[in-house]
This record gives sequence, C-alpha cells and structure tokens, in this order.
Amino acid sequence: MATSRPPFVVGLTGGIGSGKTAATDLFKQRGIDIVDADEVARDVVALGSEGLSKITERFGPTILLEDGSLNRAALREKVFANSEEKNWLNGLLHPLIRTRMQQLIGESSSPYCILSVPLLVENKLTEMCNYVVVVDCPETMQLERALKRDGSSAETIKSIMASQASREERIKAADKVLDNSTTLSALEDQVSKLHEMLLKHSAK
Repeated sequence: MATSRPPFVVGLTGGIGSGKTAATDLFKQRGIDIVDADEVARDVVALGSEGLSKITERFGPTILLEDGSLNRAALREKVFANSEEKNWLNGLLHPLIRTRMQQLIGESSSPYCILSVPLLVENKLTEMCNYVVVVDCPETMQLERALKRDGSSAETIKSIMASQASREERIKAADKVLDNSTTLSALEDQVSKLHEMLLKHSAK
C-alpha cells in the first residue's frame, strides 16, 4: 500500500518588526499552506477548548470575559510577574500548540507548508522543520517598524526584542535569510526565487 510522503515543512521566523507576516503572506499568495503559531495559540484557548477549561480551573471565573472567552489581559496580569504561574501556563499551552501545529502540518496539501512561528528558535521548534527561513532587518529598523505598527512604547518593544533570540542567533539557525531592509517588492523577489527553489527541493 502506498503511503503519502510526510509534508516538507519550512519554518519561517523573524524578530518583532522584521516583516515575518509580510513574507508569510507572500507565500500564501503562491498557494502555500500556512500553519501560523499565533493563530494556533488562540485556537487552543478558544471557547470549549481543553486549554480554556484548565486555565479557568486554575485561575477561576474572573479570568473570563462576559461571553465566556479568555480575558487575555487578565491572564497576562496573573502570569507577568509570577514565574511559577508563567511556567504552569507554558507547560499547559506549549504541548497543546505543538500537537495542533503537527496536526495542521499533516493536513497540508501544498507542495511544502510554512510553519510561521515568532519564537521558532527560542522554543526549539526548528526540529519540526526540514528547512528554516529567517526574515531579517537591522534592529533599529525592527524598533522603528514595530513602534509604527503596534503603538506600544519604545521600552515595551525593546523588552520584547530582548526576550527574543538575538539577530545573530536567528541567522545562525537559518538555511536561508530573507533581507527585508528595503522594499516590499525586494522582499517579494526573494520570496519568488525561494519559492521556486523550495518547489524543487520538496519534490525530491
């Protein structure tokens, strides 16, 4: 009996403000399935989920909004300065997220699929990938872009950058670096070439 080939998984990551979402969208436009860790993280705590039920059990009903969904701001407050609660939450969510990502990867029908994860390197999720792509730009540019996009303070953005892998660590983990320090059309050119290469690579 013929078995279907395991999917060819391309991990895509980049620091805050690097343009990871723009690159992901360009792959999506080319018909490539995207498994987005941020979306999965929302799914595993959605109404009726095991994740939400365990969080409510732990923190009580005050952790919920009026419609019964998770109050993310309240949860952030609970775990922000409490490492024990943060570790508990990570211990609950990380396996649920990983399992769901593997399920979605298994359901992918495009020639390869993109696993888009902000903390791909930090959470050692590169082991789930056949190939790793890093979207890169100078840190000053990351800060500038994130400030424009998020409306957060420079201190908040800098603390997020400090909690992520360094630019050097990400680049070291990459099979391919996409330079996003100029224009969107320059990024698109790089994605087009990489897409053609990955089509050949994943067909082997």
